[in-house]
Amino acid sequence: MMQILKKNDPIDASLARQGFITLINKPQDWTSFDVVNKIRHALKIKKVGHAGTLDPFATGLLIVGAGRGTRALSQFMNLDKTYRAVIRLGVETDTYDVTGKVVKEQDTQMITRQDVEAVINEMQGEMLQVPPMYSAKKVKGQPLYKLARKGKEVEREPQKVVIHQAKMLNWQPPLVEVELTVSKGTYIRTYAHDLGQKLGVGAMLAELARTKIGAFCLEESFELNAFIENWKQTVGQGDEDHKRA
Repeated sequence: MMQILKKNDPIDASLARQGFITLINKPQDWTSFDVVNKIRHALKIKKVGHAGTLDPFATGLLIVGAGRGTRALSQFMNLDKTYRAVIRLGVETDTYDVTGKVVKEQDTQMITRQDVEAVINEMQGEMLQVPPMYSAKKVKGQPLYKLARKGKEVEREPQKVVIHQAKMLNWQPPLVEVELTVSKGTYIRTYAHDLGQKLGVGAMLAELARTKIGAFCLEESFELNAFIENWKQTVGQGDEDHKRA
């Protein structure tokens, strides 16, 4: 059984030889690959990977495997995920999130809390979701985001996803904060976009944090720099055994 290293667990040198899984809180404006690369170089371990990408502007739980731990990552990829999302009503962007170019703005004064809650309650269960153009999803071998950057839009096959639970946490118009537990492959940016369409005013994803993957919680995760400093103090800067892991 591969060890899963959590925030309060001790770190020892045997982990470099045996490999491990750890929980990391991905910083904002870092890609998931940035996190993997940082750990790879800091720990001097060649094989490092993760069990599910987060968009750069998002924060939250990332499951990372190192050494032999990379072989166990597949068991985490199909787990349900929980997110806290802040959605801005009345604004649409080409990426469906705050990083994109604004393409449409509408007045939201007529939208009430009850309107939003009704649509959130409606948008639960199994549904079809069209992947956003700005995504790594491939069509005929081409990542969609590469086509989108060229100004091209292509037809995308709707994907079956499941919104297991959706709950409004806060309503400060035009912002609504929602907690979502969803199946693998669900795009929260598309959820935000679709919510806006159903309300008739458009919407974009303003903030996103992944708080849970299966039974693993964000509260159990290391801050990236704290994990690396802890490792260096306990295990050291890396030696030949680490490099072979």
